[in-house]
Amino acid sequence: MSVAVTSFAIFAASQVGTPGPANMALLATGARYGFRAALPFVVGVALGKQLVIWPVGFGLMELADRAPWVFETLKYASAAYIIWLAWKVANMRLNTTGQAAQAPGFAAGLIVHPLNPKAWAMIVGGFTAFVAPGTPTLEATATIAAVLLACQIVLHPIWALAGDGIARTVAGTAGEPYLMWSLAALTVASVLFVLFGGGA
Repeated sequence: MSVAVTSFAIFAASQVGTPGPANMALLATGARYGFRAALPFVVGVALGKQLVIWPVGFGLMELADRAPWVFETLKYASAAYIIWLAWKVANMRLNTTGQAAQAPGFAAGLIVHPLNPKAWAMIVGGFTAFVAPGTPTLEATATIAAVLLACQIVLHPIWALAGDGIARTVAGTAGEPYLMWSLAALTVASVLFVLFGGGA
């Protein structure tokens, strides 16, 4: 094939499965609202990456070459948004009684990856490192999209489930505020690493 599917799948799994802004949001949502209530958000997060993959595959990279300041602005605006979300997470308190406010839904999840600098770096890296020159655009884009979606379907729910499990252990204890601040700090750290540390 014109796309190195096996190599890209390993790369994609390593990126989708490791801590980043989206996974921290999934972890925090699962912790706050429970796994079942978080599922629409999980589905939205998984499908939201497609909103980045297809435009990138069909020529957004050319715009990036012509007007790099657009993407630089988007990168920092996205980071600011995710850091604001982290602040909200830091001040949340867990609820395992089913009486919490309504969990963020599908639409909220859908915008996570378009505003996630790690997602952009991962997708651009996929096209530049694993697609052979001359590969038809549709083939390359569909392959990248399918591999990433498969990884997300498997790995994103695990983060939300982990959050649910953590909540059941620490909700209402003295450690709860420290957990929420830690989740927020990890979210901010993941954004800063992507922006300044060369992470993908």
